[in-house]
Amino acid sequence: MSRHTHIGGAILCLVVGTALEIMPLPDLLQAVRPPLPLMILIYWALMWPERLGLGAAFVIGIALDILHGQLLGQNAFAFCVVTFITVRFHLQIRIFPLWQMTMTVFALLTIALFLHVLIDGVAGYGTEGLARWPRTLSGALLWPVVMSLLDRVRMQNETRTTSF
Repeated sequence: MSRHTHIGGAILCLVVGTALEIMPLPDLLQAVRPPLPLMILIYWALMWPERLGLGAAFVIGIALDILHGQLLGQNAFAFCVVTFITVRFHLQIRIFPLWQMTMTVFALLTIALFLHVLIDGVAGYGTEGLARWPRTLSGALLWPVVMSLLDRVRMQNETRTTSF
């Protein structure tokens, strides 16, 4: 019996993560909102690098650029760089214990943060100083929860059989 993997659940997770990213929140919660679309992209790039990789990162990044009204390509570039690093080292990262994987995700989120600050600085926008760090920290702290939820989705998709 061959195991078929269906990417419908992964795409649904990316759509839900993008919807949660643009959902309005109070200012206090907005400051600590984790970057869910990027975290979901990191997860799927770790688990299914041949199915969801740079193409998905580019599409989600462009969608977020349009939805946030940011510089076109800013999120797409940051997401593609982080996804490329994740896909390149996915075999090494997957064998890490949870705390090391969480630190690796923190490093990946920090790379995305650095790219956003760099692009904003080059474009002449304000870099917001330390105001961007709470999102990265909350993303790293919520990584174990996000990973366990996405593990369930992945297991359901991997064990689903096709029937006529």
